[in-house]
Amino acid sequence: MASNDQSNSKSHSSNQNQVVVVAVPFPAQGHLNQLLHLSRLILSHNIPVHYVGTSTHNRQATDRVQGCDPNSISNIHFHNFKVPSFVSPPPTPNSETKFPSHLVPSFEASTHLRQPVAELMQSLSSVFKRVIVIHDSLMASVVQDATNIANVENYLFMSTCAFTYFFYIWEKVGKIIPIESSHIIDTPSVEGCFTTEFNDFITTQNEFYELNDGTIFNTSRAIESPYLELIEKIISNKKHWALGPFHPLTIEKNGSKGKHSCIEWLDKQEAKSVIYVSFGTTTTLTEKEVEQIAIGLEQSKKKFIWVLRDADKGDIFDGNGVKRHVLPKGFDERIEGMGLVVRDWAPQLEILSHPSTGGFMSHCGWNSTLESISMGVPIAAWPMHSDQPRNCVLITQVLKIGLVVKEWAKRDELVAASDIENAVRTLMETKEGDEMRERATNLKNAIRISKEEGGVSRIEMDSFIAHITR
Repeated sequence: MASNDQSNSKSHSSNQNQVVVVAVPFPAQGHLNQLLHLSRLILSHNIPVHYVGTSTHNRQATDRVQGCDPNSISNIHFHNFKVPSFVSPPPTPNSETKFPSHLVPSFEASTHLRQPVAELMQSLSSVFKRVIVIHDSLMASVVQDATNIANVENYLFMSTCAFTYFFYIWEKVGKIIPIESSHIIDTPSVEGCFTTEFNDFITTQNEFYELNDGTIFNTSRAIESPYLELIEKIISNKKHWALGPFHPLTIEKNGSKGKHSCIEWLDKQEAKSVIYVSFGTTTTLTEKEVEQIAIGLEQSKKKFIWVLRDADKGDIFDGNGVKRHVLPKGFDERIEGMGLVVRDWAPQLEILSHPSTGGFMSHCGWNSTLESISMGVPIAAWPMHSDQPRNCVLITQVLKIGLVVKEWAKRDELVAASDIENAVRTLMETKEGDEMRERATNLKNAIRISKEEGGVSRIEMDSFIAHITR
């Protein structure tokens, strides 16, 4: 599957378009996953795709890909490039912010992909008429050499929603562009979203932003068109494509491998009766938070699936030091039949698409948010770091398909079990919750229509493919 040589590209030289795509993801789950799904979509247009990274992160991306036929990624050329070895410490639950600073060594190591990526671009550029590089915005420095190769085009992939990105760039230009729009609302400042160290990392990547030929978003105009239009007003000299959602909307069930135990459990529950609780791959909860969530879920008397695992390490295959959270005494016995605690990797897309799932308590990472919207599941929003506080505003105030579990302004306070209980009950058993579910279902349907023949997302994807194969 993995290949470090470029000989495979020779066999594609007969491709009538003679176009090849190189995908350069950032080495964190929510980023790896999005570009792997986009690679799968581009491949379906008979355009060869090369996906680059370390062997660890490529394996992470392919091991965890969900919802699609495994064969749909088997023809992607994976390049396992070497980078200096990096430390992979366990997360620190009691640090000042929730930002996963323990991952920074793996992020820093990934900047060393610049040379092998430059060599790959050079080598493909001699075989193909055009090389299309699609890189995560946090990997801009890695692909900077694209500008020196005549037949290489370079597209920036924005791993968050258009809403959050718009406010980021609007503030960056000092809000000077006169934009009269009812779509401009108050959003929290980015203070507390990142560590100083990671802000510096972002700044070094920003220096190379101007070198791109356009921007790709994993979103749909069916849900975010006002914000895409505002971005187009500010950055009017570049093309912008909303090609999402990248993940499959109909989920391939794991027939042969057998179902995950939580799916078997869901099969026995009533429609829309279960709340799914998961805070993504970069959140680590403190023991006190775990205790309050446990008590809150138990007191809500609602069915739940709770994924309780620490944030990923830089190398998820380094098994040392995986901590098991301790739940309140007797908790497992008391919730038997009512709830399920999953301590390993959970098939999130399958859970969200299951008819028994009626709500999602989430950290509001963009991957999870878009998956939830596309499956018509409303969100109890509890943002932790990065783009999540602003994504939370999109969910609760703009799309109105969710409620806030814990205000971002109160992020330093311990969430109370009663807050968890109230959020779960409101989402799962009130008229307000039903209205959110209805709006989420409407967005799900709008997304589906947008991906069909003549739909806005289909037209956008066709336009992008036509552009790169022109």
